[in-house]
Amino acid sequence: MKVLFFTEDFAPSLGGVQTIVMELARGLVELREPLKGDSGQPFDVTVATRTPAGDMDDSRLPFRVVREPSVIQLFDLFRGADVIHLAGASIVPMILGLLVRKPVVVEHHGYQSICPSGNYLHEPDKTTCPGHFENGNYRECLRCELVQATCFKSMWSLTMLFPRRWLVKRVAANIAVSDHNGFRIALPRTQTIYHGIQEGPWQVAQSSRATTPLVLAYVGRLVPEKGVDILLRGASQARSSGTQFRLKIIGDGPTRGQLERLANQLKLEGCVIFCGFCEGSALQQAIADVSVVVMPSLTEEACPVTAIEQMMRSSLVIAADIGGLAEVVGSAGLKFPPGDAGALAGCITNVANDRLLVASLGDAARERALAVFSKDRMVRKHVALYSQLARHVGRGNA
Repeated sequence: MKVLFFTEDFAPSLGGVQTIVMELARGLVELREPLKGDSGQPFDVTVATRTPAGDMDDSRLPFRVVREPSVIQLFDLFRGADVIHLAGASIVPMILGLLVRKPVVVEHHGYQSICPSGNYLHEPDKTTCPGHFENGNYRECLRCELVQATCFKSMWSLTMLFPRRWLVKRVAANIAVSDHNGFRIALPRTQTIYHGIQEGPWQVAQSSRATTPLVLAYVGRLVPEKGVDILLRGASQARSSGTQFRLKIIGDGPTRGQLERLANQLKLEGCVIFCGFCEGSALQQAIADVSVVVMPSLTEEACPVTAIEQMMRSSLVIAADIGGLAEVVGSAGLKFPPGDAGALAGCITNVANDRLLVASLGDAARERALAVFSKDRMVRKHVALYSQLARHVGRGNA
């Protein structure tokens, strides 16, 4: 079966979408055991992307990569595919897929089909959107966009949402990456397939549980919607009550300077360390002594890969009780109302004073990650969907 992936972002750029597309493409090529009722034919995988190669050697990958294709090249690639998988609701690829009359699958890594910005966050108050676009309140969508973008870009984002929404209702299948994501996008022919990652690269964090004082971390981009300022305020409140811990901020972004100044204002020197951007072995070294990861997001993340990665290494996750983040963590972690620094401070105090809680929930997190968010489970669910669509097309052509 020939499967063509299209993704705007791909390696060597970093992010959750890039990670999942890479894992899925590799998994399809490496799949050896056919599903029950499947032909067992190998997968011929091609990834088309707007991302330039940079220093990356694509010949080392087990599948073909086509960088920065023209519309004509993309049209030819689509014509030769049995199934077209779009990592995101990109308008031009959806149109091309429908023109060549091939099964198009759209995987929704966010909320681009119902929100001009794609994050379903209302600005400037940074609360969950009540559904302005779905309810026809387009003026409020525009006002929200204007907080972060120019007038032209805001108008363009809102205008393009209409054809995008029309197109995703007409593709062969939509994939939600969490049940909450599926509920929000509310599209026909939708099924949930959780993200999955390879178990191997993530070391179990059991040895870090004995570290004194306890080491917590935030891992991710430093942008307003991630709520890192709430984490710093919660850490300050926990520390003022006598709780001993260290906090690592691992990542970089436009708000780093602002967050460093806030940490100084809250007198968190010696308690909070800004590690900057880390990847690969540097990231593994940075989190080696971390047993608790805090994700204070203000936005409804669809299915955060960072949470899955840390659960896989037996880290206890303290998460904002919101959207797909709360769904991923489930009962294998601690949750607090988004934006509530006091409640977060209580969670930090609880884990700093109870290492048995850290151990039990960390083990539960790993068990949940292995059962629900494995790479093999993700690949096989995609294979089942592709096979179903290919059989349907075969019957239609008979």
